[in-house]
Amino acid sequence: MAKIFTLKKLFILRLFNFTSMIKTYKKNAKLVLSNGYIFPGFSFGNSGTAVGEVVFNTGMTGYQEVITDPSYHGQLLTFTYPEIGNTGINTEDSESTSTVKGIIVRNYSSNNSNWRSKKNFNEWLVEKNIIGLYGIDTRALVKILRSNGSMNGVLTNEDRTVESCLEMLNETPKMEGLNLSRIVSTKQKYLWRTATETDFDVRKRYSEKSNKLKVVAIDFGIKKSILNRLVSHGCEILVLPSCSSLKDVLSNKPDGIFFSNGPGDPSSVTEGIDLARSLIEYGEVPLFGICLGHQIFGLALGGSTYKLPFGHRGLNHPCGMNSQIEITSQNHGFAIDPNSLSKDIVKITHYNLNDATVAGLEVNNKPIFSVQYHPEAGPGPHDSDYLFKKFVSLMLERC
Repeated sequence: MAKIFTLKKLFILRLFNFTSMIKTYKKNAKLVLSNGYIFPGFSFGNSGTAVGEVVFNTGMTGYQEVITDPSYHGQLLTFTYPEIGNTGINTEDSESTSTVKGIIVRNYSSNNSNWRSKKNFNEWLVEKNIIGLYGIDTRALVKILRSNGSMNGVLTNEDRTVESCLEMLNETPKMEGLNLSRIVSTKQKYLWRTATETDFDVRKRYSEKSNKLKVVAIDFGIKKSILNRLVSHGCEILVLPSCSSLKDVLSNKPDGIFFSNGPGDPSSVTEGIDLARSLIEYGEVPLFGICLGHQIFGLALGGSTYKLPFGHRGLNHPCGMNSQIEITSQNHGFAIDPNSLSKDIVKITHYNLNDATVAGLEVNNKPIFSVQYHPEAGPGPHDSDYLFKKFVSLMLERC
């Protein structure tokens, strides 16, 4: 039997926010989960219907970066922070042209105020074809996802019955087995030389030789901030599609090779796993992977991955071991099974200290390492920026 969640007292919202919601009010909207729960609310953003996996992010800032992270491709994103949109949209912080399918918030503000803001949040959502739902109890929704696991849902502001939404969900595949990186990856190679503006001083700490380091980045859904950080640490980046072969990569004579973040089930990215396995066997070029790239390394090393109940998506996940702890930015729904990795080949360097999942590894006696989290801090804390320096150091040792 379907269960409906509504807000008992909508008027507890601040008066000016309630007024702004009335001004931008379109029509009723609802979220229907595959387990039968229904969340009726109000519509903002684009009109239409979106189907995807419903997940949640616990970050308090950086909603523009989060919404444009390709790792969220095909998902409906719930923000646990109660109000989204009050700093508007700027021209610098989007991580890619890819976006989530829809967003779910407790309340959104159409009164944006920030010195960098160039556009109203709602207007930007319409431009990006992102459907929004507000006015629901996001705490109740997150509790359901934590108890039952991430699941598919339908987000709609059209005149659709609950029964028709459930029929759509029955026809929608689950995240397991989906190779979504193939969709968001670049189709053509390109050169990236843009650095993070506030970090040009980082490059000055390296020699002239380090400024000429050439890195080939395999794009499984790469974020702009990652490319900027690599350049800020003295690298020139050639970005290649996810389907690139060993010949494609080595023909560019890279000093290092980077495997990016991305969406979907890592075990389905067979072309990336094959490439990583070949490069690991080759073993002469430093390799660095994050997020999906980290999981691909684990699979290429003979390990296996599994789906987490509700994933890790936020800016405050503690990772590390041996009394060394980093607060990290994360966005993923799968993890490497530590029991599937051979200790003779792989060393686990980091654990997620919330649930003891594998958060970092390195290959014994080879310049290859990876982490599950996002060290570029886009958005998030800067504790893990040293990993880019480590990658550069491994390349310099071999130049």
